[in-house]
Amino acid sequence: MEKLIYLDNAATTKTAPEAVEAMLPYFTEYYGNPSSVYGFAASNKETITRQREIIAQVLGARANEIYFTAGGTEADNWALIATAEAYGAKGKHIITSSIEHHAVLHTCEYLEKRGYEVTYLDVDENGLVDPSDVEAAIRPDTILISIMFANNEIGTIQPVKEIGKIAHEHGVLFHTDAVQAFAQVPIDVDECGIDMLSASGHKLNGPKGIGFLYIRKGVKIRSFIHGGAQERKRRAGTENVPGIVGLGKAIELAAASMEERAGKETGLRDYLIQRIEKEIPYCRLNGDRVRRLPNNVNFSFQFIEGESLLIMLDMKGICASSGSACTSGSLDPSHVLLAIGLPHEIAHGSLRMTLGADTTREDLDYTVDCLKEIVAQLRGMSPLYEDFIKKQEK
Repeated sequence: MEKLIYLDNAATTKTAPEAVEAMLPYFTEYYGNPSSVYGFAASNKETITRQREIIAQVLGARANEIYFTAGGTEADNWALIATAEAYGAKGKHIITSSIEHHAVLHTCEYLEKRGYEVTYLDVDENGLVDPSDVEAAIRPDTILISIMFANNEIGTIQPVKEIGKIAHEHGVLFHTDAVQAFAQVPIDVDECGIDMLSASGHKLNGPKGIGFLYIRKGVKIRSFIHGGAQERKRRAGTENVPGIVGLGKAIELAAASMEERAGKETGLRDYLIQRIEKEIPYCRLNGDRVRRLPNNVNFSFQFIEGESLLIMLDMKGICASSGSACTSGSLDPSHVLLAIGLPHEIAHGSLRMTLGADTTREDLDYTVDCLKEIVAQLRGMSPLYEDFIKKQEK
């Protein structure tokens, strides 16, 4: 393929060269098991501690509150299931939102089958949870509130600080899935009242297969992965030292460039939104215009199918998605778009484009030019669009 424009950074990002370089020695030179007592291996335990310190500093947390996982999905499962088990004697009620990632939603369904009750809060047309709805849903038996920091499909940033305050006022634990937001926007766990936070390396130019769960000191949750005594007896399994080192380096780089990168991406994001709205009729921006991740653009185009749009963009060398990469094999419309009130036929015509550090204005101009051509071509084959135009002309 001669041309490649990658606009699917919410699905995954390329690993930063600096992260790859930092990882390499831990495959071939410093390959010892951190749990071993001899110096050659034990030095890797110190290396892991340094990475915890890097992450903790970005979050305003303590190093011993960072626990490494295999990614965001494991971290979400751990937070929900272990909390349910540890606090089940207090109550069996959990509050979440209807637009969470399936790592949270499917875990909630798992817990429902085991006797827990889950309240799924509705969102407004921009995908925002109303903090007053959170407070109204709290019951004496509520043990956990889990609301994502920012949505992976439409980019809406939730009022996390307000929700965290409400949770703490009522003595309820608060977990946030920050997989899309961590190192993209500033997060301070104390300021936001966050008790647990999930993040994943491959969303921020780190390697795949590594992530972490922040657990505030004093939160009494048990292990999710059982076996050895790694991760201070809370997460068994030999530590993925190369992955942890790559994650630490990627976070260090992302934190240092966050403000500058966010400014650049916000400018490009708004430019892309402006061009699409101006030049392609019958489209709708999904997600909040202001409370939005710097790199996220999500549109629905009437009278077309998103899958056809993606295939034709791919033929032009443009990589995008119609929603979460985790559900790309599904024929059902996005649960997020249905939750914000879109009818099925419009939700099916959605396109998510997520920018990265390498995205240029020239990339976006080429993308919009191709998008205009493809949307026109697909609408030209749509009997629904033809009927719509005839009615408009009467």
